[in-house]
Amino acid sequence: MNAQNFPPIPFLDLKAQQARLGQGLRDRLDAVLAHGQYILGPEVLELEAKLAAFCGAAHCVSVSSGTDALQIALMAEGIGRGDAVFLPAFTYTATAEVPLLLGATPVFVDVDPRNFQIDLNSLQDRIETVKRAGKLKPRAIIGVDLFGQPADWAGINAIAAREGLFTLDDCAQSFGAAQNGVRLGKAADATATSFFPSKPLGAYGDGGALFTESAERAALYRSLRSHGEGTTRYEVLRTGMNGRLDTMQAAVLLAKLEVFESEIARREEIACIYDVALKDVLTTPVRMQGAQSAWAVYSVLLPDETTRDAAKAALAGAAIGHAVYYPRALHQQPAYEAAHDGVSLAVAESLGGRVLALPIHPDLSDEQARRVAATLAQALER
Repeated sequence: MNAQNFPPIPFLDLKAQQARLGQGLRDRLDAVLAHGQYILGPEVLELEAKLAAFCGAAHCVSVSSGTDALQIALMAEGIGRGDAVFLPAFTYTATAEVPLLLGATPVFVDVDPRNFQIDLNSLQDRIETVKRAGKLKPRAIIGVDLFGQPADWAGINAIAAREGLFTLDDCAQSFGAAQNGVRLGKAADATATSFFPSKPLGAYGDGGALFTESAERAALYRSLRSHGEGTTRYEVLRTGMNGRLDTMQAAVLLAKLEVFESEIARREEIACIYDVALKDVLTTPVRMQGAQSAWAVYSVLLPDETTRDAAKAALAGAAIGHAVYYPRALHQQPAYEAAHDGVSLAVAESLGGRVLALPIHPDLSDEQARRVAATLAQALER
C-alpha cells in the first residue's frame, strides 16, 4: 500500500477524542477555573464517588499518578527492607520501581506465553525459592492486568491466601475491564490504576487512583497522599508524600467518564476486526476466559525479531502508528539486574523481540482498522 494515498493513522488520537467530547469537556474545565479550588476541589470528590460506583468498589482514593498509587498501597502495608514483592517480569518499570524505592526487593516472575499475564506456576516456584533462601520475607504479590486484560485473580488470590501475602492489582492498563461480569477494582486487597493520557480512561496529565474494600486502608491512603496528615493540615501522623490528584485532571476525567463505556465497546469492535483479519497471519491476543478486556493495547505476537522489524517497517512506510511493549524484560534492565537472583525467565525474555502493538483508540474507524490489518498481512506474506 502506498502511504501517499492515505492519511496517517495515529497510534493514539487524543485530538479526535477532545473534539468529540466538545463543550462538555470545556464546561468541566471552566467550572474549575471559576471556583479556583485547584487542589482537592469538589470535582475530586465527585470523581472518586463515580469511579467507585463504576467498578463496584467500596472506596476510591484519587492520587497523582499510577506509580504513586502503587507506592501508597505498599507504604500502607509497611512493606520495606527485607521484604519480597513478587511481580511479573514483563510489564512497565513502575511495577518494579516502587518496591525498590521503599527498600523492598522485587522478585521477578515469568509470564504465560499466550496471554502475557503472571504465570502461576512460576509464581509459586519463585515464592518457594525465596522461602528456601531465607534472606527475604515474602510479603506481597503485584498482579498486572496487562494490555487491558485481567490477570488470573482467582489463582493469584489462592496462592496469596495460602502464603499469607498482600495482593495489589496493578490495573494501570485495564480500568474498565471485567472478569466474570465483575469489573476490576476489588479483585485484590487493593487496586491501583493510572490515568496517564494513553490509558483507556486518560487525563490530560498524570493521575491515578486506589480502590479498596477496607475503610481503614482508604483512610490511610488519604493520609499518605497528603504528607501523612491527620484530621487537620498541620497534624502529621506519619511519613507520607505529595500524591494528590489535581482538580483540573479530575474535571477532564469526569467528562471522559461520561463516554467511557461506549469507548470500551468501540475498542472491542476494533479488536474483533483485527482478530478476524489477522487470525491466519500471526498470533492475535488470546481472550482470557470469562474476561472483558479494556483493550489499552492490542499486541500481536510475531515469530521473531526479524519478522517484527519487517512488520514495523511496513507500518511506518504506510504512516501507521505502532509501538513495542516492552523491548526488554524488567529483570534484564540495568536498574534491576542487581535485585534479580539470576534465574532465567524464558518467556519474558523472549517476548520483547516478538510483540507489536497496533492502533486501537476509540476514534479509529473500521476502514482504518482494516487498513492496518491489510498492511500488516501484506508485509508478512512477502
